[in-house]
Amino acid sequence: MGLSESIRLALEGLRANKMRSVLTMLGIIIGIGAVIGILTVGNGLTGSITGSMSGLGASNIGVTLQEKDDDTGGMASMMGMINPDDDDLITDEMLDTLRERYGEYIVGIAIGESAGSGQAKDGRLYANVGLSGVNEEYQAVQNIDLLGGRWIQQKDIDGQRNVCVVSDKLVNNMFSGNISTALNSEVKIERNGEMLSFRIVGVYEYEASAMGYSMASEKDISTAAYLPISTAKHITGAPDGHSGITIQASSDIDSQAMASVIEDFLNHFYRNNKDYSVIAIAMSSMVESLSSIMNTLSIAISIIAGISLLVGGIGVMNIMLVSVTERTREIGTRKALGATNNDIRVQFVVESIIVCLIGGFIGIVLGTLLGYMGSSLLSEPSYPTAGYIILAVGFSMAIGIFFGYYPANKAAKLDPIEALRYE
Repeated sequence: MGLSESIRLALEGLRANKMRSVLTMLGIIIGIGAVIGILTVGNGLTGSITGSMSGLGASNIGVTLQEKDDDTGGMASMMGMINPDDDDLITDEMLDTLRERYGEYIVGIAIGESAGSGQAKDGRLYANVGLSGVNEEYQAVQNIDLLGGRWIQQKDIDGQRNVCVVSDKLVNNMFSGNISTALNSEVKIERNGEMLSFRIVGVYEYEASAMGYSMASEKDISTAAYLPISTAKHITGAPDGHSGITIQASSDIDSQAMASVIEDFLNHFYRNNKDYSVIAIAMSSMVESLSSIMNTLSIAISIIAGISLLVGGIGVMNIMLVSVTERTREIGTRKALGATNNDIRVQFVVESIIVCLIGGFIGIVLGTLLGYMGSSLLSEPSYPTAGYIILAVGFSMAIGIFFGYYPANKAAKLDPIEALRYE
């Protein structure tokens, strides 16, 4: 009996027992669908996060203070878990010296400092904001798009002016989305019970970050209001130095190598500091590390989800054993008519493979749909790669062969006389 005949008999057997066949496939469908869906969502999540980080500047270098006994790679400083004294901070003089030494490799230096959070109010209208003091180069380095007006200028910083650049979300809440009306208007922001007044000089386009996902409604979402850094320091009473900065390196140099150069250079100023040193991390290295972590996490979760494939395979074996028992007389008849042990074995293995392939195909379609919907929620629609689909098909065939062989072998070894007598 040829392979085509075995496939025909297998399909007839599946059609004769439709409900049982569907239930047999269910474990395979769920397992393949879960693995494909998780890997697809993982790709979307990785793309969304790395895209957001890359959007901040692929050649950017984050420079922060680090406690000398800190072995977390600067994580404590990036999370604001350090409390340096005024004398420990990075000074403007250090940055000026850095520019003089490596100015040809540095496009800009962004300085930003939080001045707390508050709420812009005008009668019943409101918008949640986070106050952030910045320098003139902050916009270019952090890739912020202006929709109208201008950015913070050096004259604003020198004059410690009460001006601000707000988001289009604030303009939507308080000025009915009219940017022209918002520009040069006064906005009052309540911060810690104190009412601060600023003149709006610019409006920027707000972009949600995957690293800062918020469950707040569109109206209640908090966006940054950028102030001159001198004004922000005056509000908070902060010292003149900085605990962290962002440096944009030239695109034609290796940012990771430049990060090491900057770190070594600035640490000359900290060689006599007993508590703190400087650590510089290139954004590109952070993106690579994060991508690796996300890929590993997706694979780990997929392996856990793949356990359902094992359960599905056991289900296939169980149903095939039942099928062998039910079709004992048929097997005896076929052997009596000249079918060999190998013919019987191939028939049942092919039937098992077909069950798993059909279940795998349905699982791929289901996983693709779930993965696409899940990744779309992350604003990074994604489809499974060809590698995932090939892996799913191969795995389905492997399950069919592995879990179908034992029942097939049992059927092949049946004695034809005893099989014909079976009731």
